[in-house]
Amino acid sequence: MKNVMEYKGYWAEIKYDDDTGCFYGIIEGLKNDSISFEGDTVKDLREDFESAIDDYINFCKETNT
Repeated sequence: MKNVMEYKGYWAEIKYDDDTGCFYGIIEGLKNDSISFEGDTVKDLREDFESAIDDYINFCKETNT
């Protein structure tokens, strides 16, 4: 079983919190930023992961970082 999601060259290890019943991850490989995402289902998790990356890319373009 693969516990990693990848999108546009970014990746994150997926974890599950049994106390909250939620999947979550933190995008790896970012130098000065920390981006987390979560979802109650795998579909929700994937959507939040991709949205977080798209938002990050747009932010970097706007700030030239």
